[in-house]
Amino acid sequence: MTGIRGGGAQRPEPDTCIDAADRGLHYGDGLFETIAVHKGIPVLLDDHLQRLDEGCRRLAIPLAGRDRLRARLVTHAASLKHGVLKLIVTRGTGGRGYRPPADPHPSRLISHHPFPDYPEVWWRDGVRARWCATRLGRNPALAGLKHLNRLEQVIARAEWSEDDIAEGLMRDSTGQVVEGTLSNLFVLDGQRLRTPPVDACGVAGVMRARLPALAARFGFEVQITPLDPTDLQRADALLLSNSLIGLWPVAELDGRRYAPRAFPRALIAAARALARGGEGAR
Repeated sequence: MTGIRGGGAQRPEPDTCIDAADRGLHYGDGLFETIAVHKGIPVLLDDHLQRLDEGCRRLAIPLAGRDRLRARLVTHAASLKHGVLKLIVTRGTGGRGYRPPADPHPSRLISHHPFPDYPEVWWRDGVRARWCATRLGRNPALAGLKHLNRLEQVIARAEWSEDDIAEGLMRDSTGQVVEGTLSNLFVLDGQRLRTPPVDACGVAGVMRARLPALAARFGFEVQITPLDPTDLQRADALLLSNSLIGLWPVAELDGRRYAPRAFPRALIAAARALARGGEGAR
């Protein structure tokens, strides 16, 4: 559903194409959301739009017509039935050079994608993960945002080609653990789930934000605390989260194995149900 057309003063048509002079293409000047669709319903849509609002506020990208945008996403989801919607919002066109236009006219694109064909065993028995050599740069001005500058993740994901390795964990320039290439990280320590802060780098995930309330239902407390690799070595279990998967347990991290019995099964099931829009997880 996504197209590109030549430069010029004319603005792109909503949802379907982008001008070749768009700042999102030239500078990564924009944000995106990846939204699961199940049975024609966009899951956690309000959570995604709230994060988008916050990102646009911080980047000073005006997001007019939020209700219309929401309605468009609902319409797209109804036609997709099952899969993934990707929403991209950019600052729009603005000529050559880094200086943002004084009166930006943002572009938006909505594309349809199949739902990833993840093996069922990854929820049941856990996934294999590895450490990435690529480090995340610390930049509080962009920390937490789902911005379009994803080259660190692209380079990190290129470090392995094995299909049975589901995720790579990333550290920042100081060696602190931050997240996976496509997920946030939780470390299980007894009845406590620890997750790294994302105030210097990393993405503030939608499922990550939902975990504290969800975990409390099962007697787990979530704490935001710095983590280093030794914390992961000592942990009872590791969990990876995003809005498509809910939670994956980690079965192995670079040779360090985690026992399936340590995984909080009820919490994993509830997070997966939430990621599918299930009422039982609300």
